[in-house]
Amino acid sequence: MENRTTTSLRRRRKALVRRLPPMGAILRGSLIERYKRCGKPGCRCAKGPGHGPKYYLSVSQTGKNPQVDYVPQNYHEQVEAYLTNYRAIKGILKEICAINSELLRRRERL
Repeated sequence: MENRTTTSLRRRRKALVRRLPPMGAILRGSLIERYKRCGKPGCRCAKGPGHGPKYYLSVSQTGKNPQVDYVPQNYHEQVEAYLTNYRAIKGILKEICAINSELLRRRERL
């Protein structure tokens, strides 16, 4: 980044801001896919992978056990998209912060 001009850094920052997904459409965590056995004798799940897939959202917090919530099948795609948005926002913010740090290091207007 040091070899880029101040103008190109500002241009890049502006482009990154335009790429930010909608802030209301984000979700932090991991999606877990599980197959469960029901325990009924003779059920097909006893010999196969189990019933499913069933999806769960796992969210870790420092000093606490992860919170795990069931995700209904009809919400799976939306939850997946929200998780993808979160990862994208996190990456974009990291790059914007690097640009702002470089501008500050150069004593340029932020």
